Parts: sequence; structure tokens; C-alpha cells
Amino acid sequence: MRALRILLIIAVVLGGVFVAVDRAAVYFAESEAEGRVAFGGAEAGSTDVSIKGFPFLTQVAGSEFDRVDVTVKDIRASAAGRAIRISEIQAQLRQVTLGAGYSSATASRATGTAVISYAALTEAADEGVTVAYGGDGKVKVTGSVRIPLLEQTVTRSVLSTVTLVDGDTVKVRADEVPGEGIPGLEGLVRKKTDFERGIGGLPEGLKLEKIEVAPGGLEISMTGADIRLAG
Repeated sequence: MRALRILLIIAVVLGGVFVAVDRAAVYFAESEAEGRVAFGGAEAGSTDVSIKGFPFLTQVAGSEFDRVDVTVKDIRASAAGRAIRISEIQAQLRQVTLGAGYSSATASRATGTAVISYAALTEAADEGVTVAYGGDGKVKVTGSVRIPLLEQTVTRSVLSTVTLVDGDTVKVRADEVPGEGIPGLEGLVRKKTDFERGIGGLPEGLKLEKIEVAPGGLEISMTGADIRLAG
């Protein structure tokens, strides 16, 4: 009986050691991965990687993780043009396969959400234009225009609809611009408040599916397959 108790104690201790080693390995791997996640030609402010599943060490031995969650903040595309800055991406990656020497990683499929803040939208708009949440699925766009005939500047705020065009472009268009009987006023205001901007910095393989206007910004759902994360 005494021998059995000793064996049980040893099993518990060894099990605890294995769990501790496994969790330590996860922490080290997550820290390493955070510095290797690449988003094409874009720069990211910060990256957080969370490797799911237990035990971790057996997944490493098989060179495949069941699920890896990645959160990337402040993604700025380096390509030419006025691409919209992505404030945050939260992605759930499935069946992440490691390459030789663990120098690369590819996810067989992914789902997630890209968030574009109203501050980022304002940055992407024309100078002097601000974008804010307008309620009920709309954004409020405010801008000032110079009316040559009256030799004065007027400021107008409009409620606009936001749509996703061609899977990579955000389009903002005012639902209505009151002309107030001033010739050409609507056209001048629309030149300021209506705009289209591309979304840069997404990894190849990710596709934007649907856009929603929320109080915290634009939320864009995305899916993808065969996404190369590093290497």
C-alpha cells in the first residue's frame, strides 16, 4: 500500500512538472511567434499570439497546431496611395502547419474581424474632414467647402452609408446632401464627404466579406485559406 502511494505521488509530481514545462514552452513559442508574424508590406504596432490546445509539446512534435489566435494592432500599409489604417485584426487560425526548422507557418483556414476606427477613417479622408459614428448603422461625415459665388465657407455634416467594394475598398457616400437652393452646393459637399479608400496590409489569402458600422468603428468580417503568416 505504501509503495502504491509513493507511485501515485511520483505520478502527480511528474504530471505537474510536465504541465509546467509544457506551459513554459507555450509562453516561449508565443513570444517568438509575435516577432515573426508578417503582414505583407505593412507594419504593425503590436502583435499578440495565443496558441491553443494541450499538450503543446505533442503539437510541436507533429509540426501542426489545431488553433492559434492572433491579435494585431495598428496595421499601416507601406504601399503608395492613401490606404486606410487598420486599427486591429483579431483572427482565429486553424490547422497551422510549421515549416522546416519552424521558420515558417501557414494556416489552412482562418476567420476573424478587422476593425477600422473613426480616427483612422478621418486620417484617410480629405483634409479638414472628420468621420464619426452617426447611429443606426451610419457614419457622420463633416466637412467645410468654399462657395465661390457667395465668397464664403460653409460647414455641413451628412449621414453616410459605408459599403465594401471589390472586397478591398471602403466606400463612404452621403445618403442626402441638402442643396438649400445654393447652386452647386451638393456637388461641392460630396467632393469632400464622399470618398473611397483601399484597405492595405492584409495577409495574402484573407478576404473581406462584410462590413458593419458600429459605435467603436467599422467592423469587417473576414475569412481565408492557406494564409502564410511568416517565412
